[in-house]
Amino acid sequence: MFVSIKHKLFLTLLAATGLVCLGMILIMQWSIDRGFLQYVNTMEEERLERLAIELEEAYADRLSWDFLRQDPVNLFRLLLRTLPEGRFSPEQLERFERRMQRHREFGPGAGGKRAAIRPDSFEKRIVLLDQQRQPVYPLPPLRTDLPFRTLQHDGETIGYLGIVPRKDLADANQLRFIREQRLAMILIAGLLLLVSALLALPLASRMVRPIRILADATRKLAAGDFATRVTVERTDELGQLAQDFNSLALALESNELARRQWVADISHELRTPRAILRGEIEALQDGVRQPTPQAIASLHGEVLRLNRLIEDLYQLALSDVGALTYRKCEVDLINLLRQVLEPLHGEFARKGIALQLEGLENKIPPLFADPERLQQLFSNLLENSLKYTDSGGRLEIRLQPLENALVMHFMDSAPGVPERDLERLFERLYRVDNSRNRDTGGAGLGLSICRNIVTAHGGEISARPSPSGGVWITLRLPT
Repeated sequence: MFVSIKHKLFLTLLAATGLVCLGMILIMQWSIDRGFLQYVNTMEEERLERLAIELEEAYADRLSWDFLRQDPVNLFRLLLRTLPEGRFSPEQLERFERRMQRHREFGPGAGGKRAAIRPDSFEKRIVLLDQQRQPVYPLPPLRTDLPFRTLQHDGETIGYLGIVPRKDLADANQLRFIREQRLAMILIAGLLLLVSALLALPLASRMVRPIRILADATRKLAAGDFATRVTVERTDELGQLAQDFNSLALALESNELARRQWVADISHELRTPRAILRGEIEALQDGVRQPTPQAIASLHGEVLRLNRLIEDLYQLALSDVGALTYRKCEVDLINLLRQVLEPLHGEFARKGIALQLEGLENKIPPLFADPERLQQLFSNLLENSLKYTDSGGRLEIRLQPLENALVMHFMDSAPGVPERDLERLFERLYRVDNSRNRDTGGAGLGLSICRNIVTAHGGEISARPSPSGGVWITLRLPT
């Protein structure tokens, strides 16, 4: 059976309040019963003190306990004096004495039910002993293990007075008071449950509302609506969850835009050489052009360019998924750099770009790297500078050995790259030239491959403006 979070939360709050109310009732009931019983016993102890004074005065008049042994009603007369003032009127006291007289003369059943004395009453629990600890009231059997108060006359002990403490409440007024308190606590608990129910339902609705909004937004996001966002109105965990959802939606939207741009860029890059090949082949078929060596060479060049683009895409895809193979060994970086520069000296000379090398004389420890991938890395960086540096410019390559790393700087001259585009230079298929003219460069995959190669070697690569007006590429490779 499906139960919504709202109702689960409502029932949880209601159950928690019910348990608190039940615990409160039990604790308060125990506290009242125990505290009220202690209060009653304390009041009886005080009454016992007053009775002790009355007994000492009565003994001083008679110098014997025989007046109690012969007529126990005398003890009840003394007990009446220990009651609080105003509790009984003179007429009530007179009727009480007549009932006690009938009780003494005719037994416990005399005078009807009202004449009987309850076994748990104050009178029935009093224990009075004489100076030899012989019972005066009541007659045996009696308890002698009580805390007795010593009765004295003229400095001599004349008896001992004690009372059996109550273990339970039996007085009608006391029991009525306990019942009233229990009823009041039950009414309070019921009122608390009602208030809790009235507050828990809107509170549960308010707490569940952000979850419902997030659930609806998640369904939209799963359906492909990556522009979905939720309003962050809270600062608690639900607010943090809303912020995380917005971040996730933004990342998915960015990835979707990047995927679409990636597909569009690949289509564009593949369409250009394909269109050229198709046009030249159709021209040959129609007889517009003759199959001369120059025409065949043009077709071959376009095929090589298309093959190079496909190979770059393949290499980039392999590096993205981590499937690009690396065969690492100890590499002499300076010799490797010279091998890469050797076939490119003529290209740089024909374009009038001066090469300036610094730091090659430094003693650099061997790198544990893949020489073929490093060669690909340096070739991409050098060809990138060769394509985009104006004639008459220069390229400065500087090696800077550090304690645990080697830093290489590639600084070319103008033209430069706007600072807003520097961070995007290493994105796949990104070029500053939005027209994507084939004459101004490649497909924009070289630097993306460079970044993946450097990352695979545990290094870092970054770009910033060059002091000579171009781009300053910095490599940091661990030694």
